[in-house]
Amino acid sequence: MPPTQAGPDEGPAFVAPELPDSAEVWLLRHGETEWSASGQHTGRTDIPLTEAGKEQARAMGNMLGDLSPALVLSSPRRRARDSAELAGLRVDETTEDLAEWDYGDYEGMTTAEIREADPDWTVWTSDTPGGETRAQIAHRADRVLSRVAAAVANGPVVLVGHGHFSRALAARWIGLAVSGGANLLLGTAAPSVLGAQYGVPVIERWNLPNPAA
Repeated sequence: MPPTQAGPDEGPAFVAPELPDSAEVWLLRHGETEWSASGQHTGRTDIPLTEAGKEQARAMGNMLGDLSPALVLSSPRRRARDSAELAGLRVDETTEDLAEWDYGDYEGMTTAEIREADPDWTVWTSDTPGGETRAQIAHRADRVLSRVAAAVANGPVVLVGHGHFSRALAARWIGLAVSGGANLLLGTAAPSVLGAQYGVPVIERWNLPNPAA
């Protein structure tokens, strides 16, 4: 069972300033790629969407309806940028802060392959040789969320990124450790919505089914 509170290795839990109850933050994971379909860990590798992934991205745009974002941020990886474009979004800025977890030596490997050498490995609870630590992910996520918290009073914010990092973002939004993302399964091109109630950060909707998936 992963810890639910941020530990000293990650620093303090993210604490949002007073949030309006109208706060609306959309987390959009990119559409399918060959590696997401095969279960290979895809961090820094700049792999394109499959044809199915392109259809998922277009369908994701339909799921957004007539949303008029105040701010759209995207990972610089092409699978995220292409998903944003196909979803009909105008990206205001690409930022490495939204890039996927750097898996280091485990890039391109499946969990089953990694566990041949490290039987208990998970990205949420184990070290990743040559990759990012949970503390580094926490710091990156908190930087993104600080920008989000400053922008949501002006309207919806959209973050276009990746699976593991989006799960870490959601965990940090509600004050959990990065490892809390282990409990938040997220499919390709499955939108999620973060918000607030009485000024407290909440997860409003999670892993919404993509009709093209």
